[in-house]
Amino acid sequence: MVKYTVKVFTGEMLLAGTLNSVYVKLVGTKGESKRLYYTTIHLGRTLFVCWDHSNTSSISLEATGKLIFNETCPEAIEERKKELQSRHEVYRWSIYAEGLPQIMKVASTSELPAEVRFSFTKDLEFKFTAAKALVQLNLAGLSTNKEQWKSLGELSHVFNSRKTDVYDYVEKNWKKDEFFGYQLLNGLNPMMIHRCSKLPENFPVTEDMVKASLFGKSLESEFQKGNIFLVDYKHLHGVTANVINRKRHFLAAPLCLLYMTPEDKLMPIAIQLKQEPGEDNPIFLPTDSEYDWLLAKIFVRNSDFAEHELNFHLLRTHLLAEVFAVSTLRNLPMVHPIYKLLISHFRYTLQINTLARQALISEKGVITENAGVGGPGMVEFLQKAMASLTYSSLCLPEDITGRGLESIPNFFYRDDGLRLWDIVHRFVKKMIAHYYTCDSDVQKDSELQNWIKEIFFHGFLAKTSTGIPQSFSSVTELIKFLTMVIFTVTVQHAAVNNGQFDFGGWMPNFPIALQQPPPTTKGQCTESTMLKTFPDINTTVHGMAAVYLLSSQSTDFIALGNGYQDHFSEKTPLELIHETQDVLKKYNFEIQGRNVSLPLPYTYLNPNNVENSVAL
Repeated sequence: MVKYTVKVFTGEMLLAGTLNSVYVKLVGTKGESKRLYYTTIHLGRTLFVCWDHSNTSSISLEATGKLIFNETCPEAIEERKKELQSRHEVYRWSIYAEGLPQIMKVASTSELPAEVRFSFTKDLEFKFTAAKALVQLNLAGLSTNKEQWKSLGELSHVFNSRKTDVYDYVEKNWKKDEFFGYQLLNGLNPMMIHRCSKLPENFPVTEDMVKASLFGKSLESEFQKGNIFLVDYKHLHGVTANVINRKRHFLAAPLCLLYMTPEDKLMPIAIQLKQEPGEDNPIFLPTDSEYDWLLAKIFVRNSDFAEHELNFHLLRTHLLAEVFAVSTLRNLPMVHPIYKLLISHFRYTLQINTLARQALISEKGVITENAGVGGPGMVEFLQKAMASLTYSSLCLPEDITGRGLESIPNFFYRDDGLRLWDIVHRFVKKMIAHYYTCDSDVQKDSELQNWIKEIFFHGFLAKTSTGIPQSFSSVTELIKFLTMVIFTVTVQHAAVNNGQFDFGGWMPNFPIALQQPPPTTKGQCTESTMLKTFPDINTTVHGMAAVYLLSSQSTDFIALGNGYQDHFSEKTPLELIHETQDVLKKYNFEIQGRNVSLPLPYTYLNPNNVENSVAL
C-alpha cells in the first residue's frame, strides 16, 4: 500500500489563507477516497487529487500530464470538463478596442482570481503609479512644471538620479550618427530596420545627395552589395497627434536610409520626415547644418518611441501574452501537458496588463496624456500596427530572413535571439515528443484544438492573412507555435522592455512627444528650435517616470527556464527541464564573455536577465 501526504498551500498573496475546513479526495484506478481529512483506502494508481472547502464545489488538481483522448477514467474526464467550465465563467473575453486583440473581461486587479495575481512580495514592491517613480527619481517637484527646457545642461542637471552606465553612455553619445544606427540594431527597437534593394518611390534620394556619405561610391552599387538599409515609419502617416498642456503636438512619419560602412558602422545617410515627397518635405542629410540634421534624427527617434511602445512592446508582447494566457486558462485543464508547459510563462501577466490599462493607456494614463501618439491617435496607430501583424514576424528566424538581416554585422539582438529561439525550440520539441507520438495525436486533441481556435479568433481576429493557424494538423506545427508563444512572452519581451530606462531615460534620445511640426525648409534650425521642439518639463518627467517604472525588476523575478518544476512530476520532463537550464547557464557565460570586449555591452538577452513571463 502506498501512503500519500497531501500538503495544501494557499499562495503568497496577502490574506490568501482561509478559515474554512479543507478536505481532500484521492481518485485512483480502483476507486476513490471519501471526502475526509485522511484516508487509508486502497485506490490503485492515483489519477488525480480533488480538494474542496466549505460551501464550494470540488476542484481538480493536476497530476501526471495526460491528453484528453488517453483518459480512460470517466471521473477524470468529468473533472476536466468541470474544471474548464469553471474557468470559462471566470476568464471571459472582452473587446478592448475594435481591430485589436481581445482581453480578459475584468474591471480592476481586485477582480482577478488569486491564482493569477501578484505574490505578496511583488504586490508590496510594485506600485504601478507614475507618482511613485517620480519620487524615486527626485522629480516629483517638476511634475506640474509646464515650462520649456532652457538648455541641455538644465536637462542633464535635473536627471541626475538612478542613472545606469548605459544611460550615461546614451547621454554622451546620442547626437552621434554611429550611435543612432547602433540603436536600430541593439537598442530598444531592433524590429524596424530591413535591408533595402531599391529606393521606395516616395523617397527620392539622389546619387548627389549621398555621394559624400558613401565615400564616392554609387548608391546603386551599394544596393547591389547589400549595404543599404531602411526604416520606414509609415504607420504614423495620418495618425492624429495629441494635445498636451493644451497645446497641439506633432507626429512625423519618417523614412530613414542607412549605410553599412566598410568599418561595419551603420550610419544614417538620408531622412525624409513625411511620407509624401514635396518641396515642403526636404530630404535631410549629414552634410546639412548641425541642427537641421540633429532635429531630423530627433523626429525619427520620436517616431521610434511610438513604434516601440505601442506596436512592438504593448501589442506584440503584452497584448499577445494576454491572449495566450486567457486561451490557456479557458481551454487546457491543469493536467494537460501544454498547460504545464505554458502556465509559468503567464505569471503575473493578467495583473500587469490590467494595471497598464488603468495607469498607462487609460483616459488619464501616462501615455495617453503625455505621448505625442497618445490620446485619439493611440488606437488609430494600434489598429494600423495590428493590420501588419503576421505569424512569420513573430517567429524570429523568419523575421530576420524576411528583413534581410542574416549577415549584417554587430547585430547582437539577432545573435542572442536566434540562439535562445533554438534553445526553446529544442526544449519544446523534446517535451512535445514525450506526449504526442504522431500527427494524429495532435489532430484528435480536442482541448488543444479549442485552444488554438480561440487564439486565432480572439487574438488575431480570425484574419487568415496573419498566417496564424486555426487548427493544428501536425506535431511540427504545434512545436513551432509553442516556441513562438514562449519566445514572445520571454525573450522578445525582455529585448524590448528591459532597456527602456537605459535608452529612454535621457529624453532627447527617445522623446515621448514633440511640440513643433517637422521642419519644411533647411537652414532654419538652431539649438533654440530644438529646445522648443522638445516636450515641456512636466511631459518629459512623466515620460521618464514611465520608462523607469517599466524597467524596474522585482526581487521575485524568475529567469527563463526556471518556472517548470512546479508543474511536471514525470522523470523525462524533469530531465529535459534540467538539461535546458544547463544549456541556458552555459549561454549566459558565453554572452558575458562576448560583452567584455564591447564598448556598450548587450545584456538584455542574457538568459539570467530574461524574465520567464510578461511580468513587468
